[in-house]
Amino acid sequence: MNRDLQQIKRQYDIIGNCEALDRALEIALAVAPTELTMLILGENGVGKDIFSRIIHDHSRRSRKRFMAINCGSIPEGTINSELFGHVKGAFTDASNDREGYFSVCNGGTLFLDEVGELPLTTQALLLRVLEKGEYIPVGSDEVKKTDVRLIAATNVNMLKAVREGRFRQDLYYRLNVVSINVPPLRSRGSDINLLFKKFALDTATKYGMPEPISLDSEAAAALREYSWPGNIRQLRNLAESMSITAPEREVTLPVLRQYLPKEEDNSTMLSVNEEKGFESERTVLYTYLAQLGQEVQNLSRDLGDLRKQLGIPYEGERTSHQHAALPAKSQSAAPTNAAEVEYVDAEAEETMEEVKKELLRDTLRRFHGSRKKTAEHLNIAERTLYRYIKEYGLEDVK
Repeated sequence: MNRDLQQIKRQYDIIGNCEALDRALEIALAVAPTELTMLILGENGVGKDIFSRIIHDHSRRSRKRFMAINCGSIPEGTINSELFGHVKGAFTDASNDREGYFSVCNGGTLFLDEVGELPLTTQALLLRVLEKGEYIPVGSDEVKKTDVRLIAATNVNMLKAVREGRFRQDLYYRLNVVSINVPPLRSRGSDINLLFKKFALDTATKYGMPEPISLDSEAAAALREYSWPGNIRQLRNLAESMSITAPEREVTLPVLRQYLPKEEDNSTMLSVNEEKGFESERTVLYTYLAQLGQEVQNLSRDLGDLRKQLGIPYEGERTSHQHAALPAKSQSAAPTNAAEVEYVDAEAEETMEEVKKELLRDTLRRFHGSRKKTAEHLNIAERTLYRYIKEYGLEDVK
């Protein structure tokens, strides 16, 4: 490894020596002095934000302003105002003129994280900024100029999003002048153990522990073989949790397994992260409920069978003294009437909606109403969380 790369790692507290990580850093440093637009690709939790800071700090704009914006956390109705500003009276709450990020950051660097979450209307406005360096504040007819270097990042499969018509192809190619692929933790081999030691040492220092926890050889090997769907963020949380609650300072494989979620629980989440499109947030939420949902559906079918065997009519079904019992053709083990099957499925779907609502309510309460923490825990964008909160009427949950 060259000396410059070692220095960068020390400066930004980057741990690891895997080839893919080094290559990503080399690209960042090589392109930083230019004015090229950058697209940083990688899963949630791999540290894409660090690369944006490195690029800015080693650019000609390093003495100018750097701003990092999470596009997924800004509601769709206000994002154009946040980015481009607005004039007084542009909408109900616009009591004064307001500068947007492209104005405030003029001359500097703007980092748009989760750029794949931008609405199509905002994508068109962003393309104009990139091509002409100009924008129009919301509610205004005055064209304004800006000189901002844009760095974007996403965990979305952008080519898939383009194919689905959810992301503009022209904007994708305009953003992707140079791309940096930040490797997922599971592909970094022995870096995983180095990171664990770093997080364990940090936790021990923070809480005044006599010594950090360590892993025996079997546990260290298992750590490298784990899939890490939450990447570095998940590893840090694991190290902190084990540092405080593990029964011994040296962690064995059986103890480690108590802290690691089962691999089969992560397999669906992993495929979602690797092939994530714009429909993924809903898919992720359903992933949490898949097993429970299947049980609910099975229970509903059993309930339907039981109703038939006992001669209890379905809700809304007309009954009379002459037809108190089910017809003989309905006495089979499984429902044969299409309307009955439809009713059971509808019942299961209604129950699933209640389960989803309860999951969101419980998670919001767990984090005392913090929508940012709730979205991170469920691995969905904050904008998606807002939509679910509104849909289920959970605005006042704290």
